[in-house]
Amino acid sequence: MSGKISQTEFPRLRKFFDDAEYLARLEKLRSEMIKRNLGLLIVSDPSNMAWISGYDGYSFYNHQCVVVPLEGEPVWFGRGIDLNGAKATVYMSHSALVGYPEEYVQRDLHPMVYFSNEVIKGRGWENLVVGLELDSFYFSAATYTTLQRELPTNSWRDATGLVNWQRAVKSEAELGYMRVAGRILEKMYDRLLDVIEPGMKKNDLVAEIYATAIRGLDGYGGDYPSIVPIVPTGVEAATPHLTWDDSELKTGFGTFFEIAGVYRRYHCPLSRTVFLGQPPQKFLDAEAAVVEGIEAGLAKAKPGNTCEDIANAFFAVARKHGIKKGGRVGYPIGMSYPPDWGERTMSLRDGDRTVLEPGMTLHFMPGLWFDDWGLEITESIAITQTGVDCLSDVPRKLFVRK
Repeated sequence: MSGKISQTEFPRLRKFFDDAEYLARLEKLRSEMIKRNLGLLIVSDPSNMAWISGYDGYSFYNHQCVVVPLEGEPVWFGRGIDLNGAKATVYMSHSALVGYPEEYVQRDLHPMVYFSNEVIKGRGWENLVVGLELDSFYFSAATYTTLQRELPTNSWRDATGLVNWQRAVKSEAELGYMRVAGRILEKMYDRLLDVIEPGMKKNDLVAEIYATAIRGLDGYGGDYPSIVPIVPTGVEAATPHLTWDDSELKTGFGTFFEIAGVYRRYHCPLSRTVFLGQPPQKFLDAEAAVVEGIEAGLAKAKPGNTCEDIANAFFAVARKHGIKKGGRVGYPIGMSYPPDWGERTMSLRDGDRTVLEPGMTLHFMPGLWFDDWGLEITESIAITQTGVDCLSDVPRKLFVRK
């Protein structure tokens, strides 16, 4: 399969942002590259690839990347059968798209050999200092060693997080997508609370959640989430990351739900806990502490304050209620692909002095996980010019179904 592409053989079908937005992102990115003395940046995280280029496809199980030079267009590189997907989604011209042949797919021939010759050498980019996302889910050790072997005159630098940090402040268009995701999320919780009952199988409940999420609302179709629904019950809820099974929900147990509305890959996650029957006092006490703590944290969520200001406000309330809670209580969110909907930059934790700016979006996530039970009540938030907005409107409480 040839990597050469006709300029007219396939139309651009998905245009989530104007080209001007991508060009502004590119300028911002290049400014940071210059500060770090990078002549080239190879981006393999699909969220970062999409943010830079617009590329949207479920192809990240293959080797792919976007290459950002200091001048000219970024270059998309991926499997040859995904070329039309690139042409359908990216803002760049077709001449900036390179696909590798099938003989490089899951064989001894590594795609980075083709990449080194067709992209780096083919464009005269040998000898440049190149930034790599070394600590990415999608960048393998074999990729690194192949690049080093095939391109001995290039220098390599760790640029993990470089793109992620440029994504921290969202544009109005991005915020608009996240608010749509929040509305979809509201509908998901409405459906969940309508149908949940003792005796219902968890997989049937998750099916209702998924169906509602994908249908969306008011002409806005939902997208797939980067994390599957987290639905632990009873003692399972002592851990934050168990998914569903085919067991039946029973009276006398609490289940927390960590789910997200998604629109055009932009996520709005939220957790709520549902107790079937009469909740014991420990649940009610935990609910009171978390709700008060969230309110205290939201009061600190405004421009000029820091991530740790939100976290420490929550921790102070937790201590007042006799709850020991450490670690982090939130993280940035936005556009994402599996396996994570976080942006992997700042955290809401003691010691993180990242200054909050208007347009930052975070999942304020103070989950409580004890020895044999747990409770989650969370909020997705956007920092505004004067304070904070919640991106969805779901009652902030423990839900009880008798």
